[in-house]
Amino acid sequence: MKKKKSFQMPNAFITLFAVIVAVAILTWIVPAGTYDYVDPEASSLEPIAGTYQETEKNPQGLWEVIMAPVNGFYEASDIMLFLLIMGGFLEIVMKTGAIDAGIAAVVRKLNGKDHIMIPILMVVFGLGGTIFGMGEETVAFYLMIIPVFLAAGYDAFTAMVTIFLGTGIGYMASTTNPFSTGIASGFAGITIGDGLGMRIFFFVALEAAGILYIMRYAKRVKADPSVSIIADMREQNEAYFQRNKGVEAPPLDHKRKVVLVVFALSFIIMVLGVIPWASKFGITIFEDINNFLLGIPVLGTLLGHVVPLGDWWFGEMGLVFLFAAIIIGIFYGMKQDDFIASFMKGAQGLLEVSLIIGISRGITAVMSAGGMTATILHWGETHLTSLGAVPFVNLAYLFYLPMAFLVPSTSGLATLSMPIMAPLADFVGVSRDLVVTAFSTSAGLMNLITPTSGILMGSLALCRIPYDRFLKFALKLCVILSLIVMVTMSIAVIV
Repeated sequence: MKKKKSFQMPNAFITLFAVIVAVAILTWIVPAGTYDYVDPEASSLEPIAGTYQETEKNPQGLWEVIMAPVNGFYEASDIMLFLLIMGGFLEIVMKTGAIDAGIAAVVRKLNGKDHIMIPILMVVFGLGGTIFGMGEETVAFYLMIIPVFLAAGYDAFTAMVTIFLGTGIGYMASTTNPFSTGIASGFAGITIGDGLGMRIFFFVALEAAGILYIMRYAKRVKADPSVSIIADMREQNEAYFQRNKGVEAPPLDHKRKVVLVVFALSFIIMVLGVIPWASKFGITIFEDINNFLLGIPVLGTLLGHVVPLGDWWFGEMGLVFLFAAIIIGIFYGMKQDDFIASFMKGAQGLLEVSLIIGISRGITAVMSAGGMTATILHWGETHLTSLGAVPFVNLAYLFYLPMAFLVPSTSGLATLSMPIMAPLADFVGVSRDLVVTAFSTSAGLMNLITPTSGILMGSLALCRIPYDRFLKFALKLCVILSLIVMVTMSIAVIV
């Protein structure tokens, strides 16, 4: 008798294309409509409350369904190109071994200081998650760090959750993470600098909660190894991971230190570039410097039409990381063929994410062309404005939990949902950056526990930890993290 195949979730491309078909069918049923907009010429339209008008239906047919991904690629081309450049940049940095060497240097300095090992490592990995969306890169550190934890009297589970949850909680906060907050902000029509203060607070508060939770478990395990979640696997784990004790990372030499400096400066410049200093805060220093340089004869012409810091978006951000990758490649002495091959490999690694974004954008293109977007906004305006701001931000957070399970790609989910969720916030009187924060924290939380996460399941397999035991441990922490997020956002909309 043949064994029945277990159910397998369809991949993201099939899921999103199925959504395109479903949305196209709905355009034959759902009434079409339109709004008046604050600025009809703006790239991100802000509808004026109370101006909805029903219009003639424009049902989308087979041709529109087939063309939807192509139209989505056109509309999201700037974000897709930015991601490809970011992928190439990160691959160049990883090829130098600078990040591996930096984290390994921290681990070596902490050897014998087990009481501070967990908080420091969680913060280090958390910074990677919150700043540049570190994820798959953490897998390389398990075999290096687990023997250190075992030698300190902890178990392999403590090492695994320190790395994985430290990184994942940082990803929840997503202060400048271009794959989560950056893309969501772009489709919400705001900058990555909007709401940065709250996301920094979340990074501190959520990491602190995670550190205390894990340290409480680690303290109990060190005092009594029998209370370990994987106590029955202790002997096998010690034998297995001690075998890998010799795994070494490259040394943190002068060149790698310089690479880390360039790496950090790239993200600092990105943040400075997208915060609207002049338009929102009245700070014109960057525009003044820009005008001064461009006003110098010859030099101004030579520089060209430089965009001042504060007016940047995906094009300018992509330029920063492309230029930084070239600087690192030249400084590190990479041969041109090696540099190009590495950059292309990194870009290829994010090609799937870029295509998902394009297809997701195709869904909103079909909705807009069929007049559904305005109608859904009208339904939201009618039913949500009466709820008030506090229920709205919490409902937004809860809404993204199942959505993040169905669409595991944070980039794809942001592209799919923000054109609807951001304008809804306008009707309720909630700032759009709060919706972006609700999205990033909710999607980040789901990625901590969902079995559809390749990073989670791969990490558990590598560390020899059953999923059900990890889930039992992590669920309580997820409840704590959710309460911190929901209470903080509720207070933010009140004050």
